[in-house]
Amino acid sequence: MDFSGGGGGATLSEMYQSARRLLLSARDGVARVERLASAPASSSYSASAPLVGAPDPAGAEAVRREVAQIQGLCAQMDRLWRSIPAKGQRDLWKRKVEQLSEEVDSLKETLDKHSLRQRKRILEAKERAELFERANGESSHVLQIFDDEAQAMQSARSSSRMLDEAFETGVAILHKYSDQRDRLKSAQRKALDVLNTVGLSNSVLKLIEKRHRVDKRIAYGGMIITVVLMVAFWRWTH
Repeated sequence: MDFSGGGGGATLSEMYQSARRLLLSARDGVARVERLASAPASSSYSASAPLVGAPDPAGAEAVRREVAQIQGLCAQMDRLWRSIPAKGQRDLWKRKVEQLSEEVDSLKETLDKHSLRQRKRILEAKERAELFERANGESSHVLQIFDDEAQAMQSARSSSRMLDEAFETGVAILHKYSDQRDRLKSAQRKALDVLNTVGLSNSVLKLIEKRHRVDKRIAYGGMIITVVLMVAFWRWTH
């Protein structure tokens, strides 16, 4: 194998240029396939028929073949750049091949996603067509099902509304009980304060009565002593 420029071989360059041309062609092919898929298939469809873009299986298959060719060239170039003796040229070709591989992988991923979307569209179109056919043949049955579902939904909404009202009523009752409990606690504290005050007043009254009795005894005792002294003094003087 011939290499030029101290490691940049003509064969490697030609393979790289071929891969780039194929990559540009594959990108155009993917854009064309997606454009056809997103366009309406026909304006003559009825209002009930789904509008699905016309698939292009031949175009998608051609793009897949180009992607496979690019991947094969990348594998060959990956082996070739490793045999380049000059480190600078080897690193340069390594980056080029890796970038090309990343681009073709991204393009393949885009094509795979397009194919998946297209299969999903076709499947959904078939399901809708079958549904329309069944509806045309069994319209009364379908309408009955819709009526039953509507009634069930109405019943569910009514039940939900009743549950919400019951919940709000329960919350209001709990708030009321909480307020009553707070008022009862406040009244209890006031009653305890009054009882404590009354108990203190009773103790003071008892203490005053006891002091009054003691003062009365002192006064009577003083009066008796005074009378005795006066009688003794009168006798002693006479």
